[in-house]
Amino acid sequence: MPVEAIAEHSGSTVAVPGRGMFSQVARLPIQQKLVMMAGFAAAIAIVVGAWLWSQAPDYRVLFANLSDRDGGATIAALTQMNVPYRFAEGGGAILVPADKVHDTRLRLASQGLPKGGIVGFELVDNQKFGATQFQEQINYQRGLEGELARSIQSLSAVQGARVHLAIPKPSVFMRDAQVPTASVLLTLHPGRTLDRAQVSGIVHLVASSVPELAVDNVNIVDQSGALLSRRRDAGDDAGLDASSLSYVKQVEQATIQRIVDILEPIVGRNNARVQVTADIDFTRVEAVAETFKPNQDPKVAALRAQQVSQSSTTGASGAQGIPGALSNQPPASGTAPIDGKGAAASAASSAAATPTSTRKDESASYEVDKTIQHTKNPVGGLRRLTAAVVINHRRQAGADGKTTAVAIPAPEMEQINSLVREAMGFNKERGDSLNIVNAAFNEPEPVAAVPELPLWKQPENIAMAKDAGRYVVFALLIGYLVFGLLRPALRQAAERAAAAAEALPPPASDGALPGPAPMIEDPLVRARRVAQEDPKIVANVVKSWVSKGE
Repeated sequence: MPVEAIAEHSGSTVAVPGRGMFSQVARLPIQQKLVMMAGFAAAIAIVVGAWLWSQAPDYRVLFANLSDRDGGATIAALTQMNVPYRFAEGGGAILVPADKVHDTRLRLASQGLPKGGIVGFELVDNQKFGATQFQEQINYQRGLEGELARSIQSLSAVQGARVHLAIPKPSVFMRDAQVPTASVLLTLHPGRTLDRAQVSGIVHLVASSVPELAVDNVNIVDQSGALLSRRRDAGDDAGLDASSLSYVKQVEQATIQRIVDILEPIVGRNNARVQVTADIDFTRVEAVAETFKPNQDPKVAALRAQQVSQSSTTGASGAQGIPGALSNQPPASGTAPIDGKGAAASAASSAAATPTSTRKDESASYEVDKTIQHTKNPVGGLRRLTAAVVINHRRQAGADGKTTAVAIPAPEMEQINSLVREAMGFNKERGDSLNIVNAAFNEPEPVAAVPELPLWKQPENIAMAKDAGRYVVFALLIGYLVFGLLRPALRQAAERAAAAAEALPPPASDGALPGPAPMIEDPLVRARRVAQEDPKIVANVVKSWVSKGE
């Protein structure tokens, strides 16, 4: 027995098989069908959009401030590698997913991107055959300038750098030789500066990279035109550089620490304040002195050189006597000596009559007592030391148990004064100064401890809450679409279908009386319930089937 027949005889008005949701929707007018289709499409689009939003990757900066040439090459490489990318607002940066930033940078670096608009020694990699010596020299100089600019740009404070080298052509003549020079233009990041040590490092970097380039021939200028490098001209050494100031600070800090170390065991910790000022002499002095002492006694002085010259001359006798007739007489006639005495006397008188000339020269030189002294004073000598010390009053407990501050006795202050003098190396001849004062310190108000941030204000928890909130919003949106839009729409469609079915006339059948249309119910369940409640209806149905069969 068909179940539909039993349901019909029991007073049900539904006689069309297949009372499912789709059959009910099919019975709706075309306008309602279009509205439901649009609602389903909107719901699906919202769900898909929410899912994509929840699964969208976080984009981070890959490169920023790229030139147009490097930007185009980078975009082409990203497209070839199938890496999604975006542009930051204004096009100042290229963004890629956060989990692919480092991998993409390494892969682009293997391709030499970005080049940064600066070429280095890769200019000489593809040297053309037949290039002249002048072209080779120019390419080498351009490559050296590019490599230096890349090295300088690696500093954190430098945004961009350009290096210009003036390398003269070597000459075989010394008087025509010229020294190379270098100029560096730096573009610093906004709000960043370079200290003396960093500028000096850049100067020495450039000077060490170019043969025969002196440190004094390197000039550094920033983007505003300010000269950062300092030439060591005459009279410029008196200025203090970073190393000199650091040395002064070290001397002062060392003196303060020595004074504090000797005072803390006596007055207690944090009960002494010490300030020291050191006057350091950074003047470079070189002196050469040459002195001569007065002449000493020749007998004592060292003989340097002695020269003795002696000469003797013998010649014929000339006219002698008083001029006149008596002296102008011929010589007497010779007489023969009778004995030997006469001959000897004659010879002696003849010798005495011959004239003789004798000359003797003697010269002596002694060593000069001379002293040459070369003096070079050390740089960084201590000229004067000034110290100021403040010692807190001593705390004593009174009879009532309260703590009061009392001054340190004078004898003890004298001892402290002596100890501080020895600790600081006090020198009266140098003009050192020391002042020690015993005064009560103002007790600062206790600073309240900074409360620890609650869990809901900690950055890591905030980030975790944001991620969790994203998925919660996605789940709520899906629930609202299903239970707030789709389910009521389907229920309303079913109700409209039931109302349309109730408006139809009930089918006529034998043994069944027409009645009000009941609610839609499963035919099998309805047949079972009718058979249990009113078996007569089932009997009439069976009787009608038997009569039709006859």
